[in-house]
Amino acid sequence: MPRRLPSLNALRAFEAAGRLGRMTLAAEELCVTHGAVSRQVRQLEQALAARLLEGPKSRLVLTEAGRALLAELTPVFDRLEAAVRRVADEEEGTLDVSCLSTMLLRWLIPRLHRFNEAHPAIEVRLSASHAPADFERHRYEVAIRMTEKPIPPAALTTELFRDDVGPVLAPALAKRLGIRKPRDLARATLLHPLTRRDAWARWGADVGWDAGERPGPEFEHFFVMIEAATAALGACIAPWPYVIDDLRTGRLVAPFGFCPSGFSYVALRRNRRSRKAEAFCEWLRREAERTPQPAA
Repeated sequence: MPRRLPSLNALRAFEAAGRLGRMTLAAEELCVTHGAVSRQVRQLEQALAARLLEGPKSRLVLTEAGRALLAELTPVFDRLEAAVRRVADEEEGTLDVSCLSTMLLRWLIPRLHRFNEAHPAIEVRLSASHAPADFERHRYEVAIRMTEKPIPPAALTTELFRDDVGPVLAPALAKRLGIRKPRDLARATLLHPLTRRDAWARWGADVGWDAGERPGPEFEHFFVMIEAATAALGACIAPWPYVIDDLRTGRLVAPFGFCPSGFSYVALRRNRRSRKAEAFCEWLRREAERTPQPAA
């Protein structure tokens, strides 16, 4: 039996208008005119004999029927887009990349202009996540993660660099507290990352200092904690890639160097042919090679 469905264009127009709440925004997303979206939505309402949108064009409101239809359409179009992306192999267009939030802000974005210059036809669309990479549930094609998280067994892996961690603090604070040996950190307020609660203890064990259970402010994201350290609010334990630029400019000092955490950073991509993803991962590999290694 043949499928009896309204026009696919009409369904796309309604889904965009309902999701975005304005005809003009839907027209921009679909690269058509405002009038074309309005006509498609009216045709869909006529085909369904149901009102889907109400109110002025600048402030549309979904009817009960509209809400029910939108709730089903949006995930369907998301799956269609993901399916097309999985089989498409284009040299240009959008490349979705997921990255650890602080890695994104403090290592990837400051260097991304070099990829844009080398590949102007590829638009890198970034998102932040600490969840294990899952190419079945998400539409990103590349994920930058640490090896402490499970890696999808079928993912193609590009090694980036080792994860080294060490204490950093503002130069003025280090001078005021007379920080010369690891045990001198007992005089400082220790800032703690919620994502690595044992970071101080592990580093202390590596250098022979018992960090113990020292209280101090806790931070959900490394980039917020690092900013607190630059403001002389305390000493924080930070991964080397996150503080390279701050150490180079003198905003922070690392009086005791860095120690390997036992993990590393990797770029993961879907196990399929994708020239865009391949180009990006190869660029990441070269950027990782040119990233200086920390002092021990």
